Amino acid sequence: MEQNKPQTEQDISQQAAVRRQKLADLCEAGQNPFVITKYHQDAYSADLKQEFADLPAEAETGKIVSLAGRMMSKRIMGKASFAHLRDQKGDIQIFVKRDLLGEEAYAAFKKLDIGDIIGVKGEVFRTKMGEISVRICELTLLSKSLLPLPEKFHGLTDREARYRQRYVDLIVNPDVRRAFEVRSKFIKHLRNYLDERGYMEVETPVLNTIAGGAAARPFITHHNTLDIDMYLRIATELPLKRLIVGGIDRVYEVGRIFRNEGMDPKHNPEFTTVELYQAYADFHDMMDIAEGVLSSAAKEILGTYEIEWLGNKIDLTPGWRRMTMIEAVREYVGIDFDAITDDAEAVAAANAKGVELNPAAEPTWGNALYACFDQKVEEHLIQPTFITMYPVEVSPLTKRSPEDPRLTERFEFFINHSEMGNAYSELNDPLDQRDRFVKQAEQRDRGDDEAEMIDEDFLTAMEYGMPPTGGMGIGIDRCVMMLTNSDSIRDVILFPTMKPID
Repeated sequence: MEQNKPQTEQDISQQAAVRRQKLADLCEAGQNPFVITKYHQDAYSADLKQEFADLPAEAETGKIVSLAGRMMSKRIMGKASFAHLRDQKGDIQIFVKRDLLGEEAYAAFKKLDIGDIIGVKGEVFRTKMGEISVRICELTLLSKSLLPLPEKFHGLTDREARYRQRYVDLIVNPDVRRAFEVRSKFIKHLRNYLDERGYMEVETPVLNTIAGGAAARPFITHHNTLDIDMYLRIATELPLKRLIVGGIDRVYEVGRIFRNEGMDPKHNPEFTTVELYQAYADFHDMMDIAEGVLSSAAKEILGTYEIEWLGNKIDLTPGWRRMTMIEAVREYVGIDFDAITDDAEAVAAANAKGVELNPAAEPTWGNALYACFDQKVEEHLIQPTFITMYPVEVSPLTKRSPEDPRLTERFEFFINHSEMGNAYSELNDPLDQRDRFVKQAEQRDRGDDEAEMIDEDFLTAMEYGMPPTGGMGIGIDRCVMMLTNSDSIRDVILFPTMKPID
């Protein structure tokens, strides 16, 4: 069998030169494959294997099929040869016999290279060795591969190359495709789940004059015609809430978000979220939706609530744990913030546990509580857990708790140490909202470039009256990481952000 071997740059250059010469010879003979515009394809590898799963060895089917795909192997055996064709559903063996194909066509087949894209027509049968195959009577070269495929395109040493050349990754590692099939199915499931509950999908601007809706550093670009700087959106929250004001009571958007921040296995500068808002609902309703979407997705796509993610067994069965941030900090850090009322005492208690507050944040009870959670608790949250009642200092768009005005009706939910989504009982008091925007602006002036900007148009919208609303954002990439047992966000984004190679 013809195989790819470990290749040096010189080897690749030599092989590429040989392939280009083969193409030149074809063109000179009037057989340029790139002039072909279409090929009739009426069957796929996996479907044929399933259809004839019970066919005995050396049996014929009488079924003539046309297949198209990439040749992934070739074994020349004199007057007869074998090859493997890879189409969008998998691989299938083709049997090429000189007497059946014709001497000239057989000679042309022998000159084909691994990676060439071909179309074949022939009869389905099972070989003596028991493999479903196609005995071809016609072969057409549809596209010449001018670069040799690598022997391997996986492993830690080649991981960067896989992300940079995802097209090669998909060619030689068919299992990679599954992650993106799961991603597609999850987004489809998410949309169906929300559509069935009366939500309307919309699109909001990617370019904005204010970066709002999240605590994040934006990308800045310049609009030449208007001669103004603009921001790539860091969230879809504020436009969607304007639509709630406008009377679209259930609204959502699946879209790309851009944040000019660090990169690590959980973060890519551009990523995909769903944000949804429901009038006359609160954060408890959002918890039900979050749990319902992910539990039902696992059951529908994977067939089970019990999955494995990075060595931990995760149970997504409905009925996830719900606990307040104060309860979580009490359990995992050993500080009872319910018993602390003084800011200085709260900060001292946090410092005593090795927790340091953000230098740009005020030294308050709420910031101390959040710092304890952020630095000491998340690492313990493996099974699906809703953490509720966040401090008002870190929740500028959230409604205060009627029981404790230091806290807000907000939750984030965590699975296997990862924050998967964020939700609120949305703040709908325009006066309170202005005060919080002002505090965020002051924090921004102190050096926190992730703090919120004041959005005057959004405040105007709120002054027209916004109903009580529940809202939520879920990171789609992390959900797919969980469903595919992936350890890096780059494994579930087809074209992750990469530093250019000089």
